[in-house]
Amino acid sequence: MSYAGDFINGKFIRVEKSDGQFKDISPADLNDVVMTVPFQHAHIDQACDAAKKAYLPWAKLSLDERKNYLHRLKEVFETHKQELAEAISRDTGKPKWESLTEVAAVIGKIDVTMSFSLKLVEEERVPNALPQVDGVIRHKPRGVMAVIGPFNFPAHLPNGHIIPALIAGNTVVFKPSEQTPYVAQVYAKCFEKAEFPKGVFNMVQGDGESGRRLVVHEYVDGILFTGSYEVGLRIKQETMNHYWKILALEMGGKNATVVWDDADMDKAIYESLVGAYMTSGQRCSCTSRIIVHDKIADEFTDRFYEAAKKLTIGHWSEDPFMGPLINEASVEKYLRFQEIAKRENCESLMRGKALDLKHKGHYVTPSINIVKKFDPNSVYQKSEIFGPNVAVYRSSDFDETLNIVNSTGFGLVMALFSKNKSLYERALLEARVGLLNWNRTTNGASSRLPFGGMGKSGNDRPSAHYAIQYCTVPVASLEDLTSYDPTKKLPGITFETKP
Repeated sequence: MSYAGDFINGKFIRVEKSDGQFKDISPADLNDVVMTVPFQHAHIDQACDAAKKAYLPWAKLSLDERKNYLHRLKEVFETHKQELAEAISRDTGKPKWESLTEVAAVIGKIDVTMSFSLKLVEEERVPNALPQVDGVIRHKPRGVMAVIGPFNFPAHLPNGHIIPALIAGNTVVFKPSEQTPYVAQVYAKCFEKAEFPKGVFNMVQGDGESGRRLVVHEYVDGILFTGSYEVGLRIKQETMNHYWKILALEMGGKNATVVWDDADMDKAIYESLVGAYMTSGQRCSCTSRIIVHDKIADEFTDRFYEAAKKLTIGHWSEDPFMGPLINEASVEKYLRFQEIAKRENCESLMRGKALDLKHKGHYVTPSINIVKKFDPNSVYQKSEIFGPNVAVYRSSDFDETLNIVNSTGFGLVMALFSKNKSLYERALLEARVGLLNWNRTTNGASSRLPFGGMGKSGNDRPSAHYAIQYCTVPVASLEDLTSYDPTKKLPGITFETKP
């Protein structure tokens, strides 16, 4: 695949003086070198400058004019959905069916934002906000928004920030993950074909230093990030003195599913398989822990294990259920946590191992560990592994169960399988999570709902449906169209009106 360059001020610009380069190698086939990507830190400055200059002209367009550009972009996405899906599969190793699902979410985000999310920032008039003075609440764009994308949903998740930012009147500089530069290039080409005004959308490839320079850039007014807790924390630290910048940080999870004794067993098993192993466990919302009621724990565990053994693993073109992990470091981490679990007295029911398949890639098998004793200080029990591993606990005490749910410091998603609505209502209040699903697995969120977590999972800036809120500034106005009334003059003021 030919490297096109960075997309700045409406065109692709190739690197003239490289500060480094990286190879984009498909994790599904290590012989598939997608492209070599040089990067230039100075391009961050150029992109931010272009976005700054484009901001006011773009913000001054009417909402309908900006909508027209987004409608055109949707048409381009539709035309190029197969190309975009193949780019996602090559860059991440995702099965083609899953990549097509991601592209559908990219396309759907445009309609969801315009038809539903914009209602959250509609103008609101408040009669007599003060006596005989009307109030108005309006929302205006913030300026230049930096979007830092992850590898696991390299199109959908940055797009979930970019579309609300643009429709609200902001301009964007997008820095993708080094693991998925091809997806970013195809995504940027869609903007080129949609013929947005110059500088409204920019994309710059780069390393960690490129990301750092972007988030601290003086022209950047907001940082919209999806990724690991560690990187999100660094962004927070880098911008401590930039307190005026809005930070929307979505940073992973250690999510728990609770299967109670009255659960629909078949549904709980199927949904938990999807939750734990879809995308090879590389989702911030994946199921990392399953807490099963003592009465059904043996049956659930046996059946879950038998089903997990039958999951298909392979190259994205073969449409298996699971593809590879993203890189060798992820495989090493995944295997290392098998040893950590063993060292911390967990029983390995299904051991994860590296696979040697026809296509040489970063493939691993799913794994299941039985936790014999809950330990809030356990490295294995509280760490986000980001691989196809699940820990199984037993509990018949819902108080203890909620304690386990809340023990990791992360707080993204909990799922509860039970017919007992009172347990669900307890969890709504007591589970320290931003998303709670009832008889539905932890992953697979709706763009028509907010998406964000508590604790180490985020900073209370939920995305998806609510993204439009952090892309805007609420402006309150008092509008007084009455004439001066001398009878309302405050004590101590001498003011004579002209005759």
